[in-house]
Amino acid sequence: MPNKDLLVVGELNVDLILNKIEGFPKIGTEIIAENMNVTLGSSSAIMAANASAIGINTSFCGIVGKDDFGDFIRKELQKKQVNTDFIEKTTKHQSGVTVVMNYNQDRANVTYCGAMEALTIDKIPWNHLDNFKHFHLSNFFIQKGIRKDIVSIFEKAKSYGVTTSLDLQWDPENKWDFNYKECLPHVDVFMPNEAELLALTKTTTVNNGIEEIMPYANTIVIKMGDKGSMAFHNGETYQALPYANPNYVDSIGAGDSFNAGFIKKYIEKQPIETCLKFGNLTGALNTTAAGGTTAFSGKKNIIEDAIKLFNAEI
Repeated sequence: MPNKDLLVVGELNVDLILNKIEGFPKIGTEIIAENMNVTLGSSSAIMAANASAIGINTSFCGIVGKDDFGDFIRKELQKKQVNTDFIEKTTKHQSGVTVVMNYNQDRANVTYCGAMEALTIDKIPWNHLDNFKHFHLSNFFIQKGIRKDIVSIFEKAKSYGVTTSLDLQWDPENKWDFNYKECLPHVDVFMPNEAELLALTKTTTVNNGIEEIMPYANTIVIKMGDKGSMAFHNGETYQALPYANPNYVDSIGAGDSFNAGFIKKYIEKQPIETCLKFGNLTGALNTTAAGGTTAFSGKKNIIEDAIKLFNAEI
């Protein structure tokens, strides 16, 4: 296998996205949504697809059901030039599905996990890892098959000489059972958003949250939505302002697109400030179209939209 840039390990599902919804659901009643899209979902897959779209040679490791949704997921990743050789099909579970109900810049999600819970440490292609430069894992809490081995996964990944990153995402059970004291020393870039950092550390400010985990972490990157992003590394604090979006549609996958942009520059060994700024740009581009990957339809379109909407270069 030729050398690759990025291996993404994580969950796979489709997103069924409802927009322009008339009110909020109530038991025993029915409401109407004016728009509906079915797109590639899951934090990990969105990150991988958009990383590939902006020029990172990307492969994916995960599990789908042997069903129509599983075929759709693989085909959508392949359209984005993501290598799917490490995606397994299972007959024991159906592919995952998330119903996304959009309300302006917020949303409510309902997820059926299905095959994403079947991913375990032994499914990761360890014998190929030395072909890669970087190892990324997203959505830790929702993947029950890898949770108990998360420290071992990152410790083993580092033993192959790759750089690593982790985006926990939200804990649906709100327990936040993640052993960051043992895991984060093996994670080069830890990438929570502001709410996740505060929930994980049981603190009320970003500074307090950083103080809690910094003794165990290498680089911490905080996604802060319309406040931009911050990073903490070697006692230094870095900050990048957001890009104002004149064509906002929804924020599904914006954090994952930020991850893709940040990691692209990180792999290229660019300064932290450059990584943050580029992450903000790819996150902003994400919000110009419905779903997590629609805005990244091709290199030419991405370049043109970045210049036209944000006066920035990809």
